This record gives sequence, C-alpha cells and structure tokens, in this order.
Amino acid sequence: MANPFRSARLIYRAAEPTSEEDQACFLTIQTDAQAYQNANAAISTPQGKASAQQYLKEIAEESLLGVVICLPAPDSTSKPIPIGAIHLDQLKPALAHHRHADIGIDIVKAYQGQGYGSEAIRWALRWAFRIAGLHRVGIRAFAYNEGAVRLYGRLGFNREGVSREFLWFDGQWWDDVQFGMLAREWTAMQEEQVDVKQ
Repeated sequence: MANPFRSARLIYRAAEPTSEEDQACFLTIQTDAQAYQNANAAISTPQGKASAQQYLKEIAEESLLGVVICLPAPDSTSKPIPIGAIHLDQLKPALAHHRHADIGIDIVKAYQGQGYGSEAIRWALRWAFRIAGLHRVGIRAFAYNEGAVRLYGRLGFNREGVSREFLWFDGQWWDDVQFGMLAREWTAMQEEQVDVKQ
C-alpha cells in the first residue's frame, strides 16, 4: 500500500508548534503581505512571530487535518523542505455528523506557480473523501485573487455561491466566492482519469 502522506512530488507531515523549522516556515507564510491578503479577510496589518505561532498552533491542534507541505530531502543527510501548509477545518462535535470541511492552503512565495498547491489540494481531497469519509469539501477565494478562482474551477470544484461585496480591500468592495465538491463528484473525476489512462 502506498504511503498515504505522500503525493507525486510532496510529503505531508504533522505540524509541530515547538519546531524551529515549522516556526520559520509559518513566519515566512504570515509575513508575505500579498499571500496574507489573498487568504485572510482580517484587516491588513504587519504580521510577526506571534501571529505565525498562533496560525501554526491552529493548524496543529484545531484542524481535522493540518499538515506541513514538504519537498523530499535533496539527499540522505537532509530533512524534507517545508514549503507550505494545508488544513481542513474541524466542525464542532454537535455538527460533525454533517461530514463537511473547508480547505485552507498556503504555499511559500518561492514555491508558488509550480503546481505544488494543486497537488496538495488534490491530496487533501483524497484524504477527505477516502480516509475521513467526508461528504463535502469547500474552498473559497476572494474575487481579487483571480488565480485562485480559476484554479479551484480547474481542480473540479463547483462554484456554489458568491457573497457580493463581502470584503473591503484596497479601497473597494470585493466578492467572496465559495466553491464545493461532493464525494460522488470527486469519485467520478477519479473514474474519468482512470478511463483516460486506459
């Protein structure tokens, strides 16, 4: 059986709040102002160690799934290289029977645009539907993040709704775009890929 915490080019491991390596990775994520604005609706303020540690703690301790995305070690004497994080939020116990979660993802700027985000989202979807038995996975994008809006559609998410003029950013109002995928839709995509390969 294949390692469930690997995909074609990436390794997924537990986030460790006390790890200096993880603290440095999350600090890099949090202090990238553009990435922060693309992923966080909070008012834009400079981020530092405290917010990075809080985010790392949330990923490690408060998510249904929270992992650090890593590239394999370049040699046998090195450790895998952390390049981002992906998580599925956890429903409160009284709501868990609804079996859904939302994905959040961050890739360090130096590793963006290389398909790692797409690969990690595909891996998280597989984990959500095959391992966790979820029924629905959602993901959202702010309308000013046009690349994310296009990417989520290409990955097979259905555009489910728009909260119009939901976000105030850079002097104007922007929509919040919600996407979702059901387990049966994910399964159908996997079957189509098998048919194409045969």
